[in-house]
Amino acid sequence: MKAATRLIPAACAALVCAAAFAQPADEPEAPPATPPAPANEHKTAENNAAENEITPELNACVSKGLAWLAAQQAPDGSFGGSRYPKHVGITALACLAFMSDGNLPGRGEYGEQVRKGLDFVLKSVNETGFVAGESTSHGPMYGHGFATLFLGEVYGMTQGGADTALSKRLHDAVTRACRLIELSQNDEGGWRYNPVPMDADISVTICQIMALRSARNAGIEVPVETIDRAVEYVRLCQNDDGGFRYQSMRGQSAFPRSAAGVASLFYAGVYEDEAIDRGVRYLKSQRNEGGRAISAHYFYGHYYAAQAMYLAGGDEWGQWWPSVRDEMIERQRDEGSWDDPNAGQEYGTAMALIVLQMPKRYLPIFQK
Repeated sequence: MKAATRLIPAACAALVCAAAFAQPADEPEAPPATPPAPANEHKTAENNAAENEITPELNACVSKGLAWLAAQQAPDGSFGGSRYPKHVGITALACLAFMSDGNLPGRGEYGEQVRKGLDFVLKSVNETGFVAGESTSHGPMYGHGFATLFLGEVYGMTQGGADTALSKRLHDAVTRACRLIELSQNDEGGWRYNPVPMDADISVTICQIMALRSARNAGIEVPVETIDRAVEYVRLCQNDDGGFRYQSMRGQSAFPRSAAGVASLFYAGVYEDEAIDRGVRYLKSQRNEGGRAISAHYFYGHYYAAQAMYLAGGDEWGQWWPSVRDEMIERQRDEGSWDDPNAGQEYGTAMALIVLQMPKRYLPIFQK
């Protein structure tokens, strides 16, 4: 199965900085050039940039957003606001937003924010590998998945750095967090709100698949069987219209979870497949029919839809990106934030900034 063969370490190794933790710099380094893919290989947007992906308006919007987000960080390094204080998932997403601009722990304009956020998340890893802060909302495995993704991205971008003790601590945390994910997979192959192998839904499942992919990219061993079973579960959730339902039993398709479904297959290493083709068509039809569609779970939906189209590459990305970029820029508040009615401004801002900075191509998770 493709899931077993395509989950290979990405170009994150080229991003290794020998002094990532120790030597601050005024400007982040540019991402490295990546060799072009063979002619017969599926090409994502990684090496096929769309025209005018990054505009002056986007740069100004991102700069304003990053400054606002940095000012919200709590003294202990956490994010979450008054609604979800000390939330490992929101903290992870906020730090990924800074890393999407090229910042690393202790390095770059927002390197200190990433360093403090990393320290908070690492302190939230318990002896079982479960990553949880004071706030877990209704599903602690969401936070665990986002936090493990963040730890995997940091480890992949800085392993071999000067701070050997921190590198070892990161490796241990990522390894234990992944083992907990593996042990929490249910019989269908998915994951649910709590770290027990009971039922599953596609929304929590994509968080765990991305976390495992990031860890695998960084050199952490992930069992092929875990990924294969996850692919089987995602396939079970696809409807005849190409969209994805929330769980494997009968249910309607919806834009946010369908975006998660398509992204799940890509991150599991499935690049050429009818399920992906049908899923991409569904996503395009939903946006075309509704114009500025998806009011419910807006940032969540666009977070995964942008990744799905980026990984689809070609015209799919080229046609999708400009309208989504401009729409999200228009949604920014005067002070620089974006507000999510369910999870608050810090979550909405982090999600929007990750989406808007995808064309910068810094995060290893977006690389094939």
